[in-house]
Amino acid sequence: MSAPHTPVMLNEVIEALAPQDGEHFIDGTFGAGGYSNAILNAAKCYVFAIDRDPSAIARGLELASSTGNRLTIALGRFSEMDQLAVTRLPVDGVALDLGVSSMQFDEAERGFSFQNDGPLDMRMGGDAQGGKTAAGLVNDSPNAELARIFKDYGEERRARHVANVICGLREETPITRTKQLAEIVSKALGGVRAGKIHPATRTFQALRIAVNDELSELYNGLRAAERSLSAGGRLAVVSFHSLEDRIVKQFLTARTGNAGRGSRHLPEQADGPAPSFEYVFRGSHGASDQEVAQNPRARSAKLRAARRTSAPAWDVAEDAA
Repeated sequence: MSAPHTPVMLNEVIEALAPQDGEHFIDGTFGAGGYSNAILNAAKCYVFAIDRDPSAIARGLELASSTGNRLTIALGRFSEMDQLAVTRLPVDGVALDLGVSSMQFDEAERGFSFQNDGPLDMRMGGDAQGGKTAAGLVNDSPNAELARIFKDYGEERRARHVANVICGLREETPITRTKQLAEIVSKALGGVRAGKIHPATRTFQALRIAVNDELSELYNGLRAAERSLSAGGRLAVVSFHSLEDRIVKQFLTARTGNAGRGSRHLPEQADGPAPSFEYVFRGSHGASDQEVAQNPRARSAKLRAARRTSAPAWDVAEDAA
């Protein structure tokens, strides 16, 4: 079994998941099948893989057929894992590799990258996903909403200015291509500078997150993993930017009982739900220098991992508290 792309921090993820013979895992972001393949090679176990991209499912059929029924692939969102894999629950491990796959970035027609010209789409599920494309957001959203998207999801400091420029130009000509938008944003922010990230990077990230509702999907996916894992089951999450990592960090901080302790001089509080996770390791792990040299995409990657306790999954009210 082989996959055309090696996922980021593969060895570290497998170490955190620690597959054993007979165990069952969920790969919530199948992509090219790298994690699924590695899990299956690590032990005589079983993987239920999920991806919202129909093309990823189609590519994975050959891999699935070669595993002797140890790999099942389903079309859907990882936030739905406990519904899609209901007959396999509870599971012993969940792996999530967030963001866009290398293949999606490489396919110009998907519209994720400004390196190659393509339609401004950015829907991870393609046409099957429905809903607005990035072009729809860019051309139809009110000025203030565009500025909010660029600020909240792209952490763009000049979000209002970029939105103003886009809204002025779209009145003359609809913005429908990746190169077209990249050039507009680049000019608005003073052009490309040596040694700096491309000026359109944050804008493209913001639109992709908005189109795919990625942050809500991540939060709901973490809650679904909490419901799906057996006591002792492992969760491994690889994120690629601060917005993703913040959600994972805050989720695990709360679920391990490390949030809101107050003063160290005061006694521990017994209120609140019992911790549903314990850390496999505290904090986050980054990719090695060797991996970053081989795969620049790994530079920003962070892995966090936790182990499920026997406590019940938290409900929405407990989460809000």
